[in-house]
Amino acid sequence: MILSQVVLSLQLGFAVIPLIHFNSDKALMKEFTIKLWMKILSWLCAAIIIYLNINLVFNTIVEWLEGAGDNRIYLYTLVIPTIIACFLLLIYILIFPFLRSSTSQKIQLPHGQALDFDAEKEIIYSHIGIAIDFTGNDQKVIKNAINQGGKNASYTFIHIVESAAARYHGKNTLDYETLLDNESLMKYQSSMKDLGYQADIQIGFGNAASEISKIIQSQKIDLLVMGAHGHKGLKDIIFGTTVDTVRHKTKISILVVS
Repeated sequence: MILSQVVLSLQLGFAVIPLIHFNSDKALMKEFTIKLWMKILSWLCAAIIIYLNINLVFNTIVEWLEGAGDNRIYLYTLVIPTIIACFLLLIYILIFPFLRSSTSQKIQLPHGQALDFDAEKEIIYSHIGIAIDFTGNDQKVIKNAINQGGKNASYTFIHIVESAAARYHGKNTLDYETLLDNESLMKYQSSMKDLGYQADIQIGFGNAASEISKIIQSQKIDLLVMGAHGHKGLKDIIFGTTVDTVRHKTKISILVVS
């Protein structure tokens, strides 16, 4: 009964404030938006109403406390916390629309504005990493890398051995897969040098994304060209693709060749 009286005393403020906000919103009301003088009068009336309600609730609580006797504990533990919560909610309803309107202009341009474009500033890559996985897409990846840097850039072939032995032994891995991969990389390196390009090789062991990122940093590579390979289906969701992980681990440009 006591709580219902408090709620009835405060309910007018909860009705008037949203009504003023709603009628002041140009995006919603358009040509029916209330004028400035009407807003001032509306907020003045709302302030008077809220003041009278607060005064009424305060005086009512004082009277209850004086006549409650041993039942004051219920007022302190139930009624007064509820009243405070109502006042906080009233403040939130009053302030939130103003905060939202102040950030709405930022939301209008979620991607920012276009910058001045200078076509004369050519991007030149001096050291290009070529991620090789021996899946049949290597030729396309290599050609795209060469097209980006030409003979003025140096190239580093990168391959990561992901076998169980490589994950455990790291650089000390000397299994057949590692030896075969190293031999294949050397063939690519030799072919590039025969064509007049500067080429080097780097082999990593273990997690592909982490090892590629380490090689990029240690070799100061400024562009990585790699194939759009990775896990398929459910594994792609669980483990993620190498491309996506490398993209988050490095700050250089990445060209993905599919």
